Amino acid sequence: MKPRVLVVEDEAPLAAMLRYNLEKEGFEVEEAANGEEALTKIAERKPDAVLLDWMLPLVSGIEVCRQLRRSPATRGLPVIMLTARGEEADRVRGLDSGADDYVVKPFSPTELVARLRAVIRRAQPAAGAETLRFADLTMDLGAHRVTRNGRAIHLGPTEYRLLKFFLEHQGRVFSREQLLDAVWGHDVYVEPRTVDVHIRRLRKALNAPGERDLVRTVRSAGYALDVED
Repeated sequence: MKPRVLVVEDEAPLAAMLRYNLEKEGFEVEEAANGEEALTKIAERKPDAVLLDWMLPLVSGIEVCRQLRRSPATRGLPVIMLTARGEEADRVRGLDSGADDYVVKPFSPTELVARLRAVIRRAQPAAGAETLRFADLTMDLGAHRVTRNGRAIHLGPTEYRLLKFFLEHQGRVFSREQLLDAVWGHDVYVEPRTVDVHIRRLRKALNAPGERDLVRTVRSAGYALDVED
């Protein structure tokens, strides 16, 4: 699957240049022209990384970055700031807002792609990782054990595979068809509504009375391991 990048840039020629270079290097690209649109698109479908312009209409790049870092679902989302500001104090401010990296315009597309790949690589779970975590939920892959707040959670094999897939792609929204392919496999025919049944079982197992629902339903889109603010 191609890594998916959201380009948040209000200058159309620069956005077009970024799209061309990123698609040429094998990235899937989506665009947003202002901060509000960026936050909406990230909430609907979390990308693998964000290229974020500092100076944006409606909501600034700095504020977008701060909002992403405040949400558990996007706290680890890689963000590279793009800006014409080159003073050290401005660079520090951008990084203090939560950006992972900082690129000053004009920049080399080759360097930008290299930095983008680096932040995405750092954000991915380590290969062979034994433990997956989200909020107060922990999955021990070696022991095949799931706990929440120290409470043991008992899952059937399908719910376990479903939760593992969600933990490996936190915050991203997947359609029923995508979940069927990823969890059940391409060669197995299962009705899409079967996903809803297993999601209900997973929710029932994960969520004790008074606890936040960790599985978010996105109308007309699908499901995500996510929490509402």
